Amino acid sequence: MIQKPPVLDLAELLQQPVLQVAEQLLGCVITSRFDDQTVSIRLTEVEAYDGDRDPGSHAYRGQTPRNSSMFLSGGHLYVYRSYGIHWCANVVCGPAGKAGGLLMRAGEVVSGIEVARKRRQATGVLRSDRDLARGPGRLGAALGMSDAVNGTWLLDGGVVSLHAPTQPGGLVGISTRTGVAGTGAPLPYRYYLADDPTVSSHRPHADASR
Repeated sequence: MIQKPPVLDLAELLQQPVLQVAEQLLGCVITSRFDDQTVSIRLTEVEAYDGDRDPGSHAYRGQTPRNSSMFLSGGHLYVYRSYGIHWCANVVCGPAGKAGGLLMRAGEVVSGIEVARKRRQATGVLRSDRDLARGPGRLGAALGMSDAVNGTWLLDGGVVSLHAPTQPGGLVGISTRTGVAGTGAPLPYRYYLADDPTVSSHRPHADASR
């Protein structure tokens, strides 16, 4: 018997608190369509950031021009630049006004692999297709992310869109976050598909900030 993935109502799911959404986002597919070039990535790793209750979150100290998209209703996209180099993308979760986001940390490119290769080669060394979207900066580069799509609604099939899983999920692992220092470091907010080769390396308690 073939196991089918659960049918997700993403519009309803993404209105829930970020920690209730995180595990269910694994296996979902994020698609970008820029200049007639389409890339789709199956998410294999995400990291939760729980608004003003989470010292690791950009929204911990309240709303600013930079993080304002995190305060939109669940289903929007929050894009930010990390270290002044990489574009990283988050799926916003929860009701409007309650900031929460899931950083898309890693995934498998399931369509548009040639486009993803060209984008990644333009931004750094590419050793294998496993590494195309293995890490949040790489994932953002493979999708062609920029601040031009910050605040995009993900559920209407637009330039960036999110889709429910098309295949069964696997065993889910949970760990502390990667690259987060301070009091937010030990929180077990990283969710990933165990044994998936596209999951990024884990660096707990690093002296870094997202």
